[in-house]
Amino acid sequence: MREIDVTELEAVLATGAPLVDVREADEFADVRVPGAVSIPLSEFVARVDEVPADDTVYVICAAGGRSAQAAQYLEARGVDAVNVAGGTMAWLQSGRAVESGS
Repeated sequence: MREIDVTELEAVLATGAPLVDVREADEFADVRVPGAVSIPLSEFVARVDEVPADDTVYVICAAGGRSAQAAQYLEARGVDAVNVAGGTMAWLQSGRAVESGS
């Protein structure tokens, strides 16, 4: 499974790459990377068809564990998925812009 850090994520997001956040809805509402789409890990298998499968998809959670699980699941389905190491916490700690609210 491929991984990138938040610096690399910022660069790919600038190109319009899709970012799926697998944290739970309350975590997503609290703080998130701008442009992320919420598909909680607890709903991931049921909602996997919502994941864009025609291009590389980037997967993020709080620190990297849940997103690694989701990325591995996507890879097993033939999707080019990349885990974001350090997750939303690393993004937040880097001082980058965030969104919040539902």
